[in-house]
Amino acid sequence: MTFTPLEIAAVIFTLANVWLAVKENIWTWPTGIASVLLYLVVFWRSHLYLNAGLQLVYFALSIHGWYEWLHGGENKTELKITRASSKMWTILMSIGVLLTVGFFWLLRATSHDASLPIWDAVTTAFSIVGQFMLNTKIVENWLIWAIVDVIYVFMFIDQKLYLTAGLYAFFVVLCVKGLLDWRRTAHASV
Repeated sequence: MTFTPLEIAAVIFTLANVWLAVKENIWTWPTGIASVLLYLVVFWRSHLYLNAGLQLVYFALSIHGWYEWLHGGENKTELKITRASSKMWTILMSIGVLLTVGFFWLLRATSHDASLPIWDAVTTAFSIVGQFMLNTKIVENWLIWAIVDVIYVFMFIDQKLYLTAGLYAFFVVLCVKGLLDWRRTAHASV
């Protein structure tokens, strides 16, 4: 089992990114930008093309999230944590399913060496949904991330990215902490 320096650096920045998000710390965004640029290369080399492309989406969403957290609240103030309504859940899950189908079709049509195409599509689609929810400080983003991260663990083991698989297993624990902490914050602000 060997770990490349690139994967080690990506893991360190990603761990910092998620930990800071759980803590609702604004430094989550610059660490996230560094991690996505590193993982872009790691995933491309592993033929997880949709997840490599997802890193470019994360880059743009990280800039958006940074702005939203600072200025997305009332009168351009700090954004507050909220809960998803049932209508919001329905819309977001529908978007996730539609993105999954579209990404799977795109991958099947354009790549003959893609690794785990259906799981690459599912994790990419619902990572976009989860990231949007994180950017807009919706508590339930942590539920989406927990499910996606469990799938990622198995994908990364399959790709022999063991350090990254371990990181994502730890993320499941952080997702539980994030969910509990953010629920408390949302409840306290009601």
